[in-house]
Amino acid sequence: MNTILEQFQDKINGSFAFFDRMIIKGHIRQFFSASGKKHFLSQHNVLLKDFPAFAEQVTQQIVSHVETLTLSQERPLIYLPSAQASKEEIALAALQDSPVKEGLICAISAVETCQSLQPKKKDNGFLELATVSRKCKYFYLYFQDRHFGFMHVKLQTWFPFLIQVYINGREMMKHVFEENGIRYQMYDNSFVEISDTIKAQELADKFDSKSLCRQLDLFAHRVNPYLDTIEKTFHQGYYWCVDQCEYATDVMFKSREALEDIYPSLVGHAFYDFRCTDIFSFLGRKLDPKFQGEAVSDYRKRPEGWRIKCKMKSNAIKMYDKFSCLRIEMTINDPREFKVRKDVVHADGSTSRRWVPMGKSIANLYRYAEVSRAANKRFLDSLQNIIPAKSLEKEVNEVCGRKKVRGRTFTGYNVWSPETFRLFETISDGKYLIRGFTNRDIRREIYDDDPDSAANRGKTSRAFSKLRAHGLIRKIPHSRRYLVSDKGRRVMGALIETKRKTYPELAAV
Repeated sequence: MNTILEQFQDKINGSFAFFDRMIIKGHIRQFFSASGKKHFLSQHNVLLKDFPAFAEQVTQQIVSHVETLTLSQERPLIYLPSAQASKEEIALAALQDSPVKEGLICAISAVETCQSLQPKKKDNGFLELATVSRKCKYFYLYFQDRHFGFMHVKLQTWFPFLIQVYINGREMMKHVFEENGIRYQMYDNSFVEISDTIKAQELADKFDSKSLCRQLDLFAHRVNPYLDTIEKTFHQGYYWCVDQCEYATDVMFKSREALEDIYPSLVGHAFYDFRCTDIFSFLGRKLDPKFQGEAVSDYRKRPEGWRIKCKMKSNAIKMYDKFSCLRIEMTINDPREFKVRKDVVHADGSTSRRWVPMGKSIANLYRYAEVSRAANKRFLDSLQNIIPAKSLEKEVNEVCGRKKVRGRTFTGYNVWSPETFRLFETISDGKYLIRGFTNRDIRREIYDDDPDSAANRGKTSRAFSKLRAHGLIRKIPHSRRYLVSDKGRRVMGALIETKRKTYPELAAV
């Protein structure tokens, strides 16, 4: 299998696979059950009718804590009248105006719609603590962290105090590389060069979700002062879930020019040759006629370049370029489409280890990585025998121009003329791949009227001389047979493929 990693190994520095963007949410699960809510109110002697005033006091405690935190660290607290504004751009601007190596960058507050707890009258006239949709204040706290790099924590200031943590795997790994003496260069959030890719990948594969969970707990305590009270009441804190996860495999080319040489061909191959059902193969799934959902393959022009995306339901795999990196990226929004092997407790109390649908628990992050890395590899393996577009363009232009060999001048080809197309298509036929072809073989396919006449023999000989002069065919020593050269395979194959895609009716002939 001639994948791009093998075909262009002289132009590639290596590859690196790890998590990219991760959105992790923390839930106080007891606030989502009737018994849990009753237990909380009972422990704090709060009547249902008094809950709004009690909740307001707790919310004010959290707001005051965040305001004190920003004031003590002399960092800005910014209020946004519209939740649609880009918080990340505001945070980056604050970091640029007032740089900080480690710690809080800024806090941003905004009022947004949320799911919160509020007393609600039931049909029988009694009150219950129900989950309702309302608006409340959120805080976005941006940090420059020692372990996570640039990241943020989103905190809901009203019950049930949902928390969301955004981290980037590349930001995490650059600190690991620095601790282990690995040199690297980055473009945006991609590594374009790593001094020791083997060691870097080994370190990435040692990623521990338990350690990540402990660090998330520390951040939760840092921003939510009421968490200690919740833990004393329920004897546990936040339950961490992976809301969205991206896992990217970066193929690091030695230069932007080296990637640009083949990327148009990669896009063309993926667009014309991949079908929407290929996403099943990439994700390790069988194409089942009972499948209920949508499988889509599309492409999009971005300011940075072209992006190819294959999507199955809410999970997707895509390919795009970032400077000198070719990125294959798997996005998992619905992990239940995949399986994880775990202990299952049965009704009789016995347990057995089985493959079951994967949940969003942070404990399954190792399985997220396994599934995503395997899918990215299958996608990369499908990119075979790619013809470099830039190099090929230069060779095609040479074939179109005059060629002088041993004092004799040969004209260039009009590569789009029907006669040239028929000649190229005939000599490129697979039946001549091993034994080659002779003058008689070709003229009997090209000339329908009297192919063995002296005039047609002469025309074919002159055509062969011109093909040899341009380096498209070569003569087999000590014989009258010819073979298509490597250059000929590239040039004629690309021209034939391009013309058939541009004019599909030719493919049916």
